[in-house]
Amino acid sequence: MKVDTMRRIDYYIGVPLCFIGTLLHKTVRWFVKPGKASPRRVLFMELSEMGSAVLVDPAMRKLRRETGADLYFAIFKKNKPSLDLLKTVPDENIYTFRENGLVPLMWDALRFFFWTRRTKIDAVIDLELFSRVTALLTGFSGAPAKVGFHAFFNEGLYRGSFLTHRVAYNPHIHIAANFVALVNALIAEKEEIPYSKKKVFAEDLVLAKAAVSAREKEDVLTIIRECRAGFDPQKDKIILINPNASELLIQRRWPPAHYVRLMKMILEKCPKALILITGDPSERQEADQLQKQVGDDRCVNFAGKVRFAQLPALYSVSEFMVTNDSGPGHFSAVTDLPTFVFFGPETPALYGSLGNTTPMYAGLACSPCVSASNHRKTACRDNVCLQVIQPEQVFAAIAPHLERINAQG
Repeated sequence: MKVDTMRRIDYYIGVPLCFIGTLLHKTVRWFVKPGKASPRRVLFMELSEMGSAVLVDPAMRKLRRETGADLYFAIFKKNKPSLDLLKTVPDENIYTFRENGLVPLMWDALRFFFWTRRTKIDAVIDLELFSRVTALLTGFSGAPAKVGFHAFFNEGLYRGSFLTHRVAYNPHIHIAANFVALVNALIAEKEEIPYSKKKVFAEDLVLAKAAVSAREKEDVLTIIRECRAGFDPQKDKIILINPNASELLIQRRWPPAHYVRLMKMILEKCPKALILITGDPSERQEADQLQKQVGDDRCVNFAGKVRFAQLPALYSVSEFMVTNDSGPGHFSAVTDLPTFVFFGPETPALYGSLGNTTPMYAGLACSPCVSASNHRKTACRDNVCLQVIQPEQVFAAIAPHLERINAQG
């Protein structure tokens, strides 16, 4: 299902359903008052963002550490692999929704309401900032405790009134800190308006690292050998270039011509460099065009060559990565890979990776232009905020890593 189609469904169907659902929900609350108990089975809900499934991991671990609660997660089926990177949530505790049509989505939603009751979910944490779909799923989940972001007096998007724990979304702190605030609200000892009146500390935002075995690394190296004749991991140093960006916000893409120029500079200055252009299988044609423009056999079209589960191993055998603000910038954070991420429509202050990351950000007056208040849909059709970041600037940032590679014996 296309992103704009999902937005229209969320608006034209979601708004009236949230209004009607709120009336029903308030009517029931007149007769049934929710009790307060320590949560034992907590469901986190984030359907559309693979990166957020990584950014919420510190919050989930905090909840499990402090309460011992069993963790559950609801997500779009195509995004489920992001939860497999750290395996914080057991596979059997993950509920997936199909996003390939309205009818499958509605059917999965109906099944969801039976699943939450059968599983005895006693708390739902809605991680979405603006989705009416997740608001409705949370509201009718049957869970006594419902935690999420509430607009209060802000001009936020209307999502009905289903929450028992209304958290004030803070646009001045990182989204991962906002996720921790949701957890703090759930475990708060007394009611607060708004939640959460508790500081989020730096140690609350430490991301766990993926366990990568020597066999997994060797499997990835074997794939690279198949793509690059004569590849020797002792001599050839892998540099990853990820030029793709989610269809959710294509304005996050650094210009292809800039990528071509940067790759030529890397290959010219670093004889040991082997560039792998990464992406999913659908992006092989775009990667092939970039590879041909670079015109060097040390630049390889690697899009679709490894499975999602093999990404941590690929990152573990690489020197560094340059990427648009998309999933890989967050996926690499589960390893120690130095990663350089382009920002423009988004800001690294709110959505930066929790890993070993350097943001590339021009900070124009119009940037960032997407937020919770505009459903992350910008009117911009000319992403000057990324175009003004020149390849020479990026090369200067990665130069120390290239010098380190050149200095290796």
